[in-house]
Formats: sequence, C-alpha cells, structure tokens
Amino acid sequence: MSNVTVSIHPFWNFDIDIPGATVVRWDFESEPPVEHADIVVTSHWATPNGVEMAQKVGASLLQIGSIGFDMIDPDLPTGLQVANAKTVHEAATAETVLLDLLIALRDVPRMVANTAARTWEPFYAPGLADKRIILVGVGGVGSEIARRLAAFNVEVTYVASRERDEDFGHVFSLDTVPAKVWARADAVVVVIPATPDTKGLIDADFLAKLKDGAVLVNAGRGVLAVNEALVAESGRLRIVLDVADPEPLPSDSPLWDAAFFISHHNGGNTDAMHPRMKALVERQIKAALAGEDYVNVVLPQ
Repeated sequence: MSNVTVSIHPFWNFDIDIPGATVVRWDFESEPPVEHADIVVTSHWATPNGVEMAQKVGASLLQIGSIGFDMIDPDLPTGLQVANAKTVHEAATAETVLLDLLIALRDVPRMVANTAARTWEPFYAPGLADKRIILVGVGGVGSEIARRLAAFNVEVTYVASRERDEDFGHVFSLDTVPAKVWARADAVVVVIPATPDTKGLIDADFLAKLKDGAVLVNAGRGVLAVNEALVAESGRLRIVLDVADPEPLPSDSPLWDAAFFISHHNGGNTDAMHPRMKALVERQIKAALAGEDYVNVVLPQ
C-alpha cells in the first residue's frame, strides 16, 4: 500500500509524520472528514459506535484506545479488524494498583487526615512486605503488577481463567485455587478481563473466602463486582476500587462510603499514555504501508 489514510480522535495530542500517511481528525460525532480511511483510532475509551463509524469509512482496522475490548460487539463487518491498546496502559495501571495497595496497607488516608489536622501521629500499619497476595488476571497488566510486587518481598498466587504453568510460576484457574489460599490472603488484586464468565465474579461468595481485614482491589472492570456484595463486606474488608459500575459513580452510590479508597479509574492516566499510543499508531501505519499484519488484533478472534 503506497498511501494510508488514518482518522485519529482529537483526544490524542500527538502528530504523525510518516511518508505515505494522511492523517485527519474525527470525533466520531460529526460526519467523517474523508470518504475513506484505512485506520480509525478511537479516543481513550472506545465509543459504542466505533465499529459503525469504522465501517462507514471502509476501514480495515479499528484501533481502540483501551486494553479491554468488552464494549465491542464481536460480530464485525467483513474486512474489519479491531486492535486493542496493548503496550499503552499496562505500566501505568500497574503503578496505580501498587498505589492502591499501599494506600490500604499503610493507611495513607489516616496520614492525610493527620496532615490536614496538623496532628503528628506515628502509627503502625500492616504494610506490604511479607504479605500474601492473590493476583487474579495475569495478562499484560497482571504481569506488570507481578514484576513490581517482586520488589516488595511478597508471596504471590497467580489466578486466571485457565490453569496453566508459566515461566513465572503456576497459574491456578478460578475453580482450582485451594480454599486455604483465599483464607490466608492479605490482599486480592483483580485485573482479569471482563467477559460473560467473569461478570459478577466478585460476589458474596468470593468475598466470604477472605479473612477479616483483607484488602480487595478491583482494577479490572466495574462489572466484575457485585456492588451489593462490596457494600455488605465493607466493614470487614478494605475495599479499594479503581473501577466501578456505573462510571462515573453516582454521588448517591453507597460505594462511596463502603470503599476504603477509590482511585476513579485513573489506572492508565499518566504522561506515558499519549507517547505510547503514538508509537502504537505509528506501528500500525507502517504495517499497513508494508502490507504486513496489524499488531494487537483482538477481533475477530
């Protein structure tokens, strides 16, 4: 292909300068600025009409701005592929998970409250060192979390949808984790993708397996958790949420009071996001120009 036309959502604040690439901006709300685009790039969040808009301009690739693609109907038009934003958000999301764990296990809100009150109060908190952590989800984000946890001298149990052995150790399936592992966990971090099988995973039975005082961090999708179960167990567990259902969380939601801390789905929102997305989009353009396969294709599977 000698020329590639790319439509990029104006959310992204980078320019593309590749010979043979024509770049236009499109917000997916107005009429497309061109009749045809080979690659369509959504904003950080893939809009519900992404596939429709990509089809409208005859695109061969819909490049979404998130790792998760559960919002995309897998019944795609012929000739259209969907790629996720793998490599863009993993590191920053892992940072947020470590932040959430430390906020809960070092009781940072207590420090903040004491600072606001100008009260000097040394106190003991559980801390992260030597703790037992269950990591539910060992994909791109999970592996980055695991790498960072290694520096804190923790014991990590890996859990995913499918049991297997990886280079870093054994991975249990959700059905094969021994009950004693759940019972002794100091914290559980959930970053497993949202699928029909995992929706509502964090329910009353899931939370009942955990010991008093354990930390539960949901940094996957809000729909992974049953809100009523989170609220019911909030007095016994430390509930930390980077995600919620719905988002934005309504001001009258009981989750505001139930959660120990909420990080407002800021998982990937750092200065690294735009340069990393630029690198990914440029890689897709170069693949198109060279007649090579796109990377990060998640649909069709």
